[in-house]
Amino acid sequence: MNYEALVTQIECLPPLLDTAQIVQTLYAEGAQNVDIVRLVRAIESDALLAANILRMINSPLYGFSKQITSVAQAVTLFGTQMVFGLVVRYSINSVIIANLRPYGASNELFNEMCHLQSVLIHEWYSRVHLEYAQFLTPLALIMESGKLVFAKEITNQGTIKEFSSGLKTSANISLYENDTFGTSSYYISGLLFEHWNFNSLYVDILKSLDYEQPNSLEIAEYIDALDVVRTAVNVKEMLTEASIKDASIIVEEIGLDVEVFVQAAKRVKSRNEKINR
Repeated sequence: MNYEALVTQIECLPPLLDTAQIVQTLYAEGAQNVDIVRLVRAIESDALLAANILRMINSPLYGFSKQITSVAQAVTLFGTQMVFGLVVRYSINSVIIANLRPYGASNELFNEMCHLQSVLIHEWYSRVHLEYAQFLTPLALIMESGKLVFAKEITNQGTIKEFSSGLKTSANISLYENDTFGTSSYYISGLLFEHWNFNSLYVDILKSLDYEQPNSLEIAEYIDALDVVRTAVNVKEMLTEASIKDASIIVEEIGLDVEVFVQAAKRVKSRNEKINR
């Protein structure tokens, strides 16, 4: 297993779904400039995509008290950036078909993790910096996409048991990935988004998350927030007492209010537990 094999796999990936490409074009000049009417029409033109977005949004995890019945309503309540994240999440899952067994997770559990990360960063960071939270919420939803590439390669190599066994005893997921592949899944997510011509800031953040020194204070703040969230919610622990505690240590180190984070994590955890009862 090596880095070159992962890059080759990415280079061979087809484009995202047609609707996702249309939506991506609408975001080319920034989320604040998106033509909402065209966005709604583009999503509604794909009945399966629209149905899946409404299904995801109506999950109790997002905490809406009333049923959201239309794409237009979803855009109004969630904002254009989050709807973009949902479109991309669905499209990526359609393009990269991978079994998450190497990470000790079902595909359903993996998707739950991605949504938990997104909900947590929105619940927490909206109370720290609302504008940054709006930018980070969709990124948190799709930042684990590189693990799909890893899982596919591990499966192709027939080393599922070897990888999953090592992961269980590893204290740090990214370090274990790096020891195995020479890179982390977040860096691979950055390469994925570069391949699909996503927002270059997304690419820079994900490539810097485990390796490069960020070239701006803004990116550094984004990285700190994502580091907190991936510590609290990951394939090994999803909002456990231990993972919340570890994430809280990072929150304190970066000078933010620990109690604000802990309360947000507890709210998200409570909603998720109700779903899984």
